[in-house]
Parts: sequence; C-alpha cells; structure tokens
Amino acid sequence: MTHRRHFLSSLTRAAAGAALLATGLSAHAADTIKVGILHSLSGTMAISETSLKDVALMAIDEINAKGGVLGKKIEPVVVDPASNWPLFAEKTRQLIAKDHVVAIFGCWTSVSRKSVLPVVKELNGLLYYPVQYEGEELEKNVFYTGAAPNQQAIPAVEYLMSKDGGGAKRFVLLGTDYVYPRTTNKILRAYLNSKGVKDSDIKEVYTPFGHADYQTIVADIKRFSAGGKTAVISTINGDSNVPFYKELGNAGLKATDVPVVAFSVGEEELRGVDTKPLVGHLAAWNYFESVKNPVNTDFVKKWKAYAAAKHLPNAATAVTNDPMEATYVGIHMWAQAVEKAKSTDTDKVIAAMGGQSYKAPSGYTLVMDPTNHHLHKPVMIGEIKGDGQFSVVWKSKEPIRAQPWSPYIKGNEGKQSL
Repeated sequence: MTHRRHFLSSLTRAAAGAALLATGLSAHAADTIKVGILHSLSGTMAISETSLKDVALMAIDEINAKGGVLGKKIEPVVVDPASNWPLFAEKTRQLIAKDHVVAIFGCWTSVSRKSVLPVVKELNGLLYYPVQYEGEELEKNVFYTGAAPNQQAIPAVEYLMSKDGGGAKRFVLLGTDYVYPRTTNKILRAYLNSKGVKDSDIKEVYTPFGHADYQTIVADIKRFSAGGKTAVISTINGDSNVPFYKELGNAGLKATDVPVVAFSVGEEELRGVDTKPLVGHLAAWNYFESVKNPVNTDFVKKWKAYAAAKHLPNAATAVTNDPMEATYVGIHMWAQAVEKAKSTDTDKVIAAMGGQSYKAPSGYTLVMDPTNHHLHKPVMIGEIKGDGQFSVVWKSKEPIRAQPWSPYIKGNEGKQSL
C-alpha cells in the first residue's frame, strides 16, 4: 500500500511538473507569432517556388528588425510539400492544427491551392497566394496577391493582336496539363472568339508536369504558323520551361517569326537557360526586376544582399521576379492588417485587410480590394533580353481592378465580390 501511495505521489509530482513545463512552453511559444511558409523546395516546382520561400523569410526578417507585429517577433515555420499536391493539404493541416500558425504564405500552382483550400476553410485559416492564376474563385480565407486573368492573360493577348505586338491572327495555347492552363485557355479561347478569331486558328496543346521533350510540339508550331501570323501563349509551369525554350532555340524559331508570350516564366526561370536564342520573346507580369523606381532599387539591392548573406545557391546571380514581389507585398500587408486589427484572429485580420495599401517595387501603390480579396495591379509586358532580364515594351497607365470571375465565361455575371 505504502509502495502504491509512493508511486501515486511520484505520478502526481511528475504530472504537476509536466503541466508546469507545458505552461512554460506555451508561455514561451506565445512570445512569437507563427506563420507558415508553404512552398515546394523539391520536385518539378522547386525551380520557381524556392525563391518565394527565401523572399518570405527576408520580409519576415525586415519586419522583425523593426519590432515585429503587436510587439512580438514573427516566427516562420517552413515546410516542403515537394510538388506533391495532396501533401500540400497535409502540410496545411499540420501548420494550422499542430504548429498553430496564424497565416500561411504559399502555393504556386492552382492544383496546390485547390488542395489547400478545403483545409484552410475548415480550420478557418488564412492563405496568402502570390501567383497569377485562372480566376473563377473567390474565398473569404484567401488573399490573392498575384494577377487574375484580366490583369495578365487578356492584356497580353490584346497586345499580341495589336500592331505593336505583331498583329497575330493565329494562336497556339500551350500549357502544362492542370487547372490553371486549361481554365485560362478556356477564357482566352472565348475572348479570341469574341474578337473574330475562328477555332480553326486556335491550337491547344497540353503536356504533363516535368515534361522534357518539346521537339514534336515545336515542329507542329512551326507548321501551324505557316497558315498566318502566329503567336504562342505559354502556360507551361515549372522546370519544363527549360527544355521548351532550348527546343525553340534549336529549331531556330525566333520571336520575329512566332513570338511566345509566357505567363509563368520570369527572371528566376531564365537563370538556367541560354537566353540568346530567346531574345525578343515575351512575358506578361505585374512586375519586372528591370523597372526603374526608388522602391525597386532598394528591393533588388536588399534581395541580392540577403542572398549573399544567407549563402543561397547561385547567390551571385540572384534575381527578383513577380511572384517574389507579390509574396513580399502580401507579408507586409498582413503585418499592417494585424497591427490595425490589434489581433491575429483570422476574422479580425480579414476585416482589416480590405483597403490595405502598400508602395510596391512595381512603382505603384497597390490596394487590396475589400470586396474581392485581390490586389489592384498594373500590367506589364516584357521582352526577354540577352542577359535574362526583361525590357518593358508595354504597361498599363494605372493599376487594374481584378475580375476573378471572367466576363468571357457564361454565367459569371454578378459574381465579382464575396
């Protein structure tokens, strides 16, 4: 009996110690505000997403150096969903339910975002999504800091059809086989049809993620272009861009013959490619590293210094790009909203996000639309230069309000706000 009492007493002391430890730990954990960084650091999308993780960490360091938010330091929790779409959902659940992050900055592909959405909604989390996408979506728990189709895809096609853009009459819609390219191309086909372009003058081609052999496809494009002035609209994502552009060079398909405008190729993707054969091909974004303004000069300088200080791979050739800018703006806007709300509570931050503005490296003051959770963004079309940078050949006069639900898709009337 004495033995049993002694055992129980020890057990009680151990439990009390554990409780004290837990209290101490939770008190310690409460000293920081945790956020999740959800980007593929391996697999086919790592070429694009790794720099978004790094620029997110840079933005967090910047905010922490100025005292953090609500008097607390931000603590990033970095995970690698490894270009595996179901793993994005698992990692999201872990970040919100186990790590107790108050916001997640992440995803590139729409299939990864669609995988994450049900979890974020179920657990009332917050996702900041930094990449241009197909629209046809509007969620209370998501803030979209990349472009909707009317802030990238439609203006790019308008440009290609214009005299300055070469007056294209035929179009090859070439993309990776998933929701973003297919939905974007559905919108672009409807738009082209509305401008009098026949379906026989539109060729739609899809390849799987990680596709590496573009010889046949480029030969087909060459043949198709014999039927009239042709442009290629590329929604190829990830590391497949490298063999695609190499094949364009091998086939001698110059921008003057068949211009390619890409929606998912920027400075980062071009770091791994010999850009000389690509000179003159185009990309449509809302920011390029080459734009001249004091905010961007500072942003580029800070990024290059950060890449060197952190010994990031290929730091000597570090570049900035559009989704990096959108990530950076999103984190700063979230911090502003938390300060305004005086809380990290999801619903309070959502309420405080509407109308937030930020002087962005693009040279414009970007505003978060309170009714549709998208940024008002400028549109820029850039021409690839020999050094892998872009020369801006066209840009909108002002930031454009997003239309998440495309007016070119039937049934979307009256769907533009939450």
